[in-house]
Amino acid sequence: QVHLVESGGGLVQPGGSLRLSCVASGVTLDDYAIGWFRQAPGKAREDVSCLTSDGSTYIADSVKGRFAVSRDNSKNTAYLHLNSLKPEDTAVYYCTAGQSVRAIFPLREEYHYWGQGTQVTVSS
Repeated sequence: QVHLVESGGGLVQPGGSLRLSCVASGVTLDDYAIGWFRQAPGKAREDVSCLTSDGSTYIADSVKGRFAVSRDNSKNTAYLHLNSLKPEDTAVYYCTAGQSVRAIFPLREEYHYWGQGTQVTVSS
């Protein structure tokens, strides 16, 4: 009964910051790679980041230098730090947990647990 819950989204002005949280239950998040994806209206779901259990990090080029990832294993929680937000960052943000077979970062189909998402809107 794995459950992931995202929170922390909201309406912010361009240049603003948010911290998204992903709280897991029914799973020890420390055992998993944590992925963040986003989906804007009318667009396909886009990869944002991944943080593996050993600390390896992937950040998508579109958000590199502005977004960062972290985790707090004691709280079974993962974080996505959004800085210098742009209107094009507007999307529903999803956290997910997965385990790769042989690669460092899981393939999309290897992310087995998904949250319901939190809305981030960047607008003046």
